[in-house]
Amino acid sequence: MDEAPTLHWESTYEIVLALCETYPAADIENIGLDQLHQYVVTLPNFADDPGLANEGILNEILREWYEEVNS
Repeated sequence: MDEAPTLHWESTYEIVLALCETYPAADIENIGLDQLHQYVVTLPNFADDPGLANEGILNEILREWYEEVNS
């Protein structure tokens, strides 16, 4: 059994995949950045400093998550 890789803020696509798996019923269009931040930092393999997130990183994750779910 492979161990899932640790997640860091720059690993946006891996974070998106983990969000898809962890929150399959999330209403992505109505998730705010604060809620998204909470979702990310509570992912089981998240290993980065929660304080390093900024609006740009969170918007990128949210955009990629939306695209992943709606592609």
